Amino acid sequence: MADSLALNDPRVEHKFTEVRGFKYHYMLAKPNGKPTATIVLIHGWPDLGMGWRNQVPYLLSLNLQVVVPDMLGYGQTDAPESYEDYRMVKMTADMVEIIKQVTDQPIILGGHDWGALFVWRLAQSYPELIRCVFSFCVPYLPPSAVRIDLAEMVKKLPNFGYQVHLANGDAEKIVEKSPERIRGFINGLFGGTTPDGKPVFTVDVGVREENIDSIRQSPLMSKEMTDFYVQEFSRHGLRGPCNWYRTRDINADDEEKVAGDNFKFPMPAMLIMADKDAALPAWMAIGQEQYFAAGLKTGTIADCSHWVMIQKPVEVNKLIGDFVKGVYGDDLKAAL
Repeated sequence: MADSLALNDPRVEHKFTEVRGFKYHYMLAKPNGKPTATIVLIHGWPDLGMGWRNQVPYLLSLNLQVVVPDMLGYGQTDAPESYEDYRMVKMTADMVEIIKQVTDQPIILGGHDWGALFVWRLAQSYPELIRCVFSFCVPYLPPSAVRIDLAEMVKKLPNFGYQVHLANGDAEKIVEKSPERIRGFINGLFGGTTPDGKPVFTVDVGVREENIDSIRQSPLMSKEMTDFYVQEFSRHGLRGPCNWYRTRDINADDEEKVAGDNFKFPMPAMLIMADKDAALPAWMAIGQEQYFAAGLKTGTIADCSHWVMIQKPVEVNKLIGDFVKGVYGDDLKAAL
């Protein structure tokens, strides 16, 4: 069992800051004495900073200062209506401002799901701020000048069909009909099913309205934590989180400008996949080494769904710990 943050855990301070006119909320956990380094953890869809609750205490034990934001659209962070505000270059710049508020040293940067795509882009755009970077479940996708329409991509990769549902507004209409629908959605996304084993979400379609009203408690999350997630997703609904899926074209506009520069990450990196991730199968990591000048550590967590941090917390913590120890070496050992 991994030590896990409780709700209102005294090891964590809740901080608020304004960036680009938006309020951001983040958790800040400080070790006793001077930290060896700062680690920033970025969650994905549909999650919260608390998605890293099983990692924060372990990282504190490594003498790291830990920063875990609720990303734009989520939790206690603002959720602007316009998808333009969720442009990746804008949000990575927001995070750079927060990083500079908490440390003047290069950081360890980690992400999962959309947060993983986010950390690759942040490390690519601001390499001088990043000592090392890691991703769970999402390989690096180099910026491309070739536009692929979402419908075309889904024809080639049917496991991305859910993205159409999330981008077109249908998912939020289904989920926001009642607080109990939000509960069914959260429980179902995190592994809960109907009594006869049907899911609330499939990667080919998205949210399954016919199942959402009879989803049982998630096996990966306590009822208390589910209550917290329901409370947090009730603040703004799903429009903000789904706005991340509406930025495909505007992000492509920005990526065209840097496509073809053959960028290679100058810092050590790690990419870990999950063998039972329906949306992002482990084979997607094949050939990634070519993008990493300072080396890429790869691996796959066995018997694990997309939700690696809560399903396999001990394994995830060891992977992060071994990676960070390999980068910081004697500096980290001296602190321990």
